[in-house]
Amino acid sequence: MDTNANAIRTLYANCVYTNCALTDDGDVWWEGLTDDKPAHLIDWTGKDWTPESTTPAAHANARFTAPAGQDPAIAPNWEDPAGVPIDAIMFGGRRATTVPLVREGFDWVHGVFLGSIMSSEMTAAAFGTIGKLRFDPFAMLPFCGYNMADYWGHWLKIGEKAGAQLPRIYLVNWFRKDAEGKFIWPGYGENSRVIEWIFGRCNGEDDAVETPIGFLPAPGAIDTTGLDLTADSLAALFAVDPAAWVVELEAIEEHYAKFGSKIPAPLVEYLAHVKKAIAAA
Repeated sequence: MDTNANAIRTLYANCVYTNCALTDDGDVWWEGLTDDKPAHLIDWTGKDWTPESTTPAAHANARFTAPAGQDPAIAPNWEDPAGVPIDAIMFGGRRATTVPLVREGFDWVHGVFLGSIMSSEMTAAAFGTIGKLRFDPFAMLPFCGYNMADYWGHWLKIGEKAGAQLPRIYLVNWFRKDAEGKFIWPGYGENSRVIEWIFGRCNGEDDAVETPIGFLPAPGAIDTTGLDLTADSLAALFAVDPAAWVVELEAIEEHYAKFGSKIPAPLVEYLAHVKKAIAAA
């Protein structure tokens, strides 16, 4: 699949762009889009902009959105009124350290636990200090109109009703960095290599190892053919450092404390379980 070609076809028309600069011929532009900067733009605030301007043409949180059905790679039955079976749910955060490239929840409750502790270092898209850790459960914090702990309870109730039909839950982190501050994983289309492992897990492949924080890919389970990744880099992507996780668990406890007695008991129990497992690691 040519992911670049699909992206172009998806974004060719019928899209909404926000906080971008506007070219003289009515197109959109942002820093990094082209090697050469346009001679003149209307910046994201509506003012004239040239390469000599001291401010960026586009906001750091410039975005676009397109209808999902416009993607040529989307499954043909994605809007089937009879429903579409879900084999896996994948959540992701942006973490430079501690959190591995991918992990699988042990079961549904553990998957909900993983969703409840999702976190990212802040970027320009979030209000706050860039780089500071921000918990964003299920990537829903800005959109949940009621107590988030009740939302977690709703997910747990789904698990009680669905039984054996439950999908697996995964947490991914494409943004782990090395000691020099460079991204270890190449990202973009190469993320399909991780998704391939997830597909295999859903099909019953036994290619994972159990750790205190979830199932991680077994050595060699993710195809890295053709990637410029050393053995040390691969090890760093999946490293579970007990000392780092002691600090992480303290932050999770502070995160949970904000919700008081509303937190579902199974999630509190899982937190205690992980703390015990990390202490024994």
